[in-house]
Amino acid sequence: MTLTLYNFPQSTCSQKVRLVLWEKGLAFEDRIVDHKSREHLKPAYLALNPNGVVPTLVHDDAVIIDSSVIIEYLDEIFPEPSMSMPDAVGRAHMRKWLRYFEEVPTPAIRVPSFNKYLVKRYESLPDDEYDQMAEDHPIRKHFYQRLAKRGFGDAETREASERLQQTVDRVETALAADGRPWLMGDRITVADACLLPTIDRASDLGLGGMWEKSHPNVTAWYARYRGRSAYRQTYYSGSRLTEIFDPAG
Repeated sequence: MTLTLYNFPQSTCSQKVRLVLWEKGLAFEDRIVDHKSREHLKPAYLALNPNGVVPTLVHDDAVIIDSSVIIEYLDEIFPEPSMSMPDAVGRAHMRKWLRYFEEVPTPAIRVPSFNKYLVKRYESLPDDEYDQMAEDHPIRKHFYQRLAKRGFGDAETREASERLQQTVDRVETALAADGRPWLMGDRITVADACLLPTIDRASDLGLGGMWEKSHPNVTAWYARYRGRSAYRQTYYSGSRLTEIFDPAG
């Protein structure tokens, strides 16, 4: 059995898969895709993942793409320790969280990430090269066209902020309902792993004020997660944007 994870160190979607792999104690090859050379847009990688995004998991001869698909796949193929719910209703509620995180905070956190740091990768790129780079992205072309080398505008930035705040508010309500330590209760699940990279990225971007003084249950949840070995293994040196773009703090 071999597992290879093609990923970026700073990718939130890659981080959630690394969290699950480490929680399960699975040995895997951490195959870092070279973003600077746009390896993810080259034919060899596109043959694995035609979407041209990370992560991609190769399990023996099986190629699994989409981070949320990957984490559920891992929990199905390697059921111990389980990161799902033991009953159908519980799994349905867990997947409800997964779909919400995919649709609301996961895309929203990209906006402040690019505005503050990632847009710097393209500042010196000539306009025609930038336009071609955007065109080369199979599913992110319009994202990069909206970014347009200058960052996202006020309306999109405000919408992203509202979506992130809504997420924090909903998670606070769920955790507070019965004092549960994790989203689904006493058991850490793939839903927690799906959310954690967004919260950690928001903290790294200086957006922790969304919860730190007003949402005690989210604050405790985040602190609880940071105490886990899977968290420390996932967030190795160089896996945060501040370490790459603002090392002096």
